Amino acid sequence: MTLSVFLALSLLVGASAFVQGAVGIGFALIMAPIFGLIDASYLPVTLLILMLPLNFLVAWRERASIDRRGASWITVGRFFGTFLGMAVLVALSVRQLEIAVGLLTVLAAVVALLSPPFSPRPQASLGVGLFTGVTETATGIGGPPLALLYQHSSGPVLRSTVAACFLVGEVISLVILLIAGRIGQDQALAALLLIPAVLIGSGLSRRVHSRINGPALRLAVLIFSIVSGAALVVKG
Repeated sequence: MTLSVFLALSLLVGASAFVQGAVGIGFALIMAPIFGLIDASYLPVTLLILMLPLNFLVAWRERASIDRRGASWITVGRFFGTFLGMAVLVALSVRQLEIAVGLLTVLAAVVALLSPPFSPRPQASLGVGLFTGVTETATGIGGPPLALLYQHSSGPVLRSTVAACFLVGEVISLVILLIAGRIGQDQALAALLLIPAVLIGSGLSRRVHSRINGPALRLAVLIFSIVSGAALVVKG
């Protein structure tokens, strides 16, 4: 990783962490296509490692608002979805992974934009957890289904519950990837270098998360994700 790439990634990682800390979604949608455009070998490991401190901080900040019942059902589905996602990851080449990340980014963003709301009942939570386990383990993207599930909940409930589910799910995915020998030194080092940017972005979000215009910013994030995902499909 050259210095110019590192500085650009640090800026984008910090901005993405700020967005997710303020809104509850956005980090993976922004960064997965960017990592794919720069070097798809960073996916999904570097992205998953970076999201560990981010989601811990967001979940801890608003821990009193976590929907523990819904998060439990999501985690059950997430666990089983991880193995399916691992099978997808093993089956794909780097070029195929680029196309898959791009397509899933566009699909997830479009679904989040257009789908009607539904309540976080156990069946819906279990299904969303299963789907998220597949997509996040394979590509690092899992936010839109969870955000869609809680899109009509209060900001604190959405942010804290999504972050808590992400945190548990990312640990599960990384353990499975480690056992499978899919975590490389370069991926871990890149994440280590970029963690300070995550901490800065997350810290700045604490100043605005209670006042920021969440729906408008979320819309901007999803539109950006569609564009960047499409660019990654073209590259792949």
